[in-house]
Amino acid sequence: MPALLISVVFCLCLMRPSPLGAHTVKEALTEGQDETIGLEEKIGGKIPLNLTFRDETGTRVRLGDLLTVPTLVIPVYFHCANVCTYQQVNIAGMLKSLNMRPGREYRILSISFDEKETPALAAKNKLMYQTSMDTTFPADSWHFLTGDRETIRRFTDAIGFRVERRGEDFIHPVASLVVARDGTIIRYLYGISILPKDLALALTEADKGITGPSIRKLVEYCYTYDPVGKTYVFNVLRISAAAVILVAGSFLAYLIFGGRKRAKPPLEK
Repeated sequence: MPALLISVVFCLCLMRPSPLGAHTVKEALTEGQDETIGLEEKIGGKIPLNLTFRDETGTRVRLGDLLTVPTLVIPVYFHCANVCTYQQVNIAGMLKSLNMRPGREYRILSISFDEKETPALAAKNKLMYQTSMDTTFPADSWHFLTGDRETIRRFTDAIGFRVERRGEDFIHPVASLVVARDGTIIRYLYGISILPKDLALALTEADKGITGPSIRKLVEYCYTYDPVGKTYVFNVLRISAAAVILVAGSFLAYLIFGGRKRAKPPLEK
C-alpha cells in the first residue's frame, strides 16, 4: 500500500501544468516536398560512439566521451536564423523548469549537420544561448559540435535524419532525440518546443543505472509513450483505479481496526 501511495503522489506531481503550453509536433514532410527529406525513427538503434567532432573550443572530441549521462541531442545548423534558433532558445528557456541536475543527470549536444560550419560559429551560438538563460548553466553540460562531411553523414544516417541543402540553408526535420550512455536512441522529441515533462521522462528512460525503489518504475506506471502523438500520455484510468483502491483499502482498514477498538470490553471497577 505505501508503494502504491508513493506512485500516485509522484504521478500527480508530474501532472503540474507547464508554463510552455502545449507540446508542438512538426511533420517531417510537407506536401510536395522531396521524399528524401525527413525523419525515420530508429528507436533502439545506436549512434556510433567513435564519431569525432570538434567542440566550440576547436578541440577534437569523441562522441562516446561526451555520452557519460543521458543526453539530449539536437541536430541543427548554427547559422540558421529560423527554426533552429527558435528550437534552441526554447530549450534554453525550458531547462530552468527541468528539475534535473545538468552534467550529472543529463547533458545537451547541439550537433551541426553543415560541414562548412566552424568551431568559432559554434562558440558564438553557445555564448548566445548561455546568455539567454536566467541562471548559470555549467559550460560542460551543453556542447556545440561541428564535423566533416563523412562524420556528419554517419551521424545523420544513424539517427534517420535526412536533410537537403538549398544554397546556404537547409530543408530539414525539426526534432531532437534522447540517447543513453551507450548511444542507444531512446526517444525522439518533435517541434521547436519541448515540454519539461517529456524531456524528464525520456531522460529517466535513458538512465539505465537506477536501483532500489526505481523512479523509472513509477514513471512507467504513470505514463505511456504515444507514438502517434509523439508525447507521453498520463494514464488516467490506471491512476484513478489506484486512487480508488487506496480509498477503499483505507476505509476497510478503518472498519476492521476501528471495530476492534470499539469491541473492547469496558474495564471493571
